[in-house]
Amino acid sequence: MSTQEVTKRQAWVMAARPQTLPAAASPVIVGTGLAVHDGVFAALPALAALVGAGLIQIGTNFANDYYDHVQGADTENREGFTRVTAGGLIDPETVKRAMYLTFAAAILLGTYLVYVGGAPIVVIGLLSVASGIAYTGGPYPLGYHGLGDLFVFIFFGLVAVAGTYYVQAAAVLADPLALGIPDGTLPAVALIAALPIAALSTDILVVNNVRDKEEDATTGKRTLAVRFGYGAARAEFVAMLVLAYAVPAWFLQQPDYTVAVALPYLTLPYAVEITRTMLQETAGDVLNPTLERMGRLLAAYAALFAVGLSFTSLPL
Repeated sequence: MSTQEVTKRQAWVMAARPQTLPAAASPVIVGTGLAVHDGVFAALPALAALVGAGLIQIGTNFANDYYDHVQGADTENREGFTRVTAGGLIDPETVKRAMYLTFAAAILLGTYLVYVGGAPIVVIGLLSVASGIAYTGGPYPLGYHGLGDLFVFIFFGLVAVAGTYYVQAAAVLADPLALGIPDGTLPAVALIAALPIAALSTDILVVNNVRDKEEDATTGKRTLAVRFGYGAARAEFVAMLVLAYAVPAWFLQQPDYTVAVALPYLTLPYAVEITRTMLQETAGDVLNPTLERMGRLLAAYAALFAVGLSFTSLPL
């Protein structure tokens, strides 16, 4: 479909990039599975965390679309999915306003989570929104200085999973508007359970950066793939996969979890197929579908892991 044939509604869907939403939903799913296991599941905080994560993801997508255009990172040689700002489908200022409105909606929703989780949620929420903007915007864009991978690992992995668990545990175990982190609301196991989601989310970005390496090098976007080359990016990709599939093995050694935590290994053949492509290809027409496949891998892994974590015992 040419840009002339794209309707305004289609353009906004393209800008929101719904194919990236598994990266927002997956940590919430895993954090909720762990909350079920620990007996601290709370439906309303879990739902608010899910919607809030989706809003932050969409806001970040709008920010990337706008700021990459402003910074000159989206050229006519771009191999990725069409950007609405650079493609002239939506006025840049309109995309910028949509970004701020989406983040504002996330902050508004976050007021309920602040009531439930107190001051820690204020810190997490503001840092998440600020980082979503700073990924490609501001005086020191994270994605332009090789820090995008770290940003994704922390905020779309560790913070998102642990934060989802925390708001549910706080709703069950603590009084509203806590100033600190109440006892029992943020166990170390929540951070361990977050590692696979952090790793697979990072790998989505690695695929993106390998695909865009040549263009990024010409536009001054110094991703890790640009800084260290294809070999290092592929090594990072494999290392993140190894981390993701090592974590269920750790849970299998813990007495409080059942063999169901091994369910993510059902996705391993799919991960191997994606890895073969990553080790051989750089072209956009191959890696664009690979990006979507990584999103599906993340979603499937998260769903299976959440189910596995939720069991305290297996039915006979």
